Amino acid sequence: MSAPLSWPSSLAGTPAVAVIERAIERKRLSHSLLITGDDHDILLAVALSIADRLLNTPQSSAPFPPDAHPDCFHLRPAKKMRQIGAEPTRELIGKVQVSPTVATQKVAIIHECDRMNISAANIFLKTLEEPPAHTTILLLTTRPYALLTTIRSRCLHFRFPGVGAAFTPDGWSSWLIDYQTWLGRLVGGLVDKKAVADSVFGAYGLAARFAAVLDFATSDIWKKQKALITAELTDDEEEAMEVGISNGLRTRLFADIERATRDFALPALRKNNEVTRRALTGSIEKLEHNVGLLRLNLNESAALEDFLLSSLRLWTRKS
Repeated sequence: MSAPLSWPSSLAGTPAVAVIERAIERKRLSHSLLITGDDHDILLAVALSIADRLLNTPQSSAPFPPDAHPDCFHLRPAKKMRQIGAEPTRELIGKVQVSPTVATQKVAIIHECDRMNISAANIFLKTLEEPPAHTTILLLTTRPYALLTTIRSRCLHFRFPGVGAAFTPDGWSSWLIDYQTWLGRLVGGLVDKKAVADSVFGAYGLAARFAAVLDFATSDIWKKQKALITAELTDDEEEAMEVGISNGLRTRLFADIERATRDFALPALRKNNEVTRRALTGSIEKLEHNVGLLRLNLNESAALEDFLLSSLRLWTRKS
């Protein structure tokens, strides 16, 4: 029998991993684990490591990689809205109700479980209340607060922080520099109509470049991740995963914009410049408001354009 799948290197030997390994060795692992953290890739690696230890045992009739194991089932968000619906949830429940094929038990991995709609969550709740025999359910999410309280209360919780290296998309560093340069021109004053027009066009140019950076980086990351996936995915699941990559990346980019805005204002704030303080407060509030609207499916280009045009007004105001 081959060695178990390695835990993510950043987590090996941590208390959470030690607790899980000890529970598996003693056959005392909870039937439902809620695995949370900031990085879904880390959470998936943890889930696959758990699945490998549960499924590939000396009692199994044949070893398989955990993400391609016939007794390991996956439920993922689907389509552009990235929802987990009632019917796929029922299909998963049907699969875990039958006897395992080659292992002594079954594992179900629910990717981004917070994406369950209300119907799916209620259907799934019944399974948590009466779990199938010889089945372990692993629920993965970076947003545990979005889950039904009744689901959270029926799971054993483990949190794994993300520690991956920072990723900077091509063209993003220069975008942030140009954004701060644009803010500098606003603070310097728009002395005539041409300066106003140039600043407006500059805002739209930044928005267009942002969209290009996001699209290119999303495509690049998706190609690399897709090449590593061994499980068969439906077209709807692939679409949802690509949208998920884009959403996660744009959140990081908007966070970078907030930091760049604060860094730009810092020299003036050190001099107790009240005009700059008001401009910074107003622009950050606007950015945070628009980021909140992104979660309600506002288009990122519209959100950024609105922020930049608001910034034009806020940073040119002198009193």
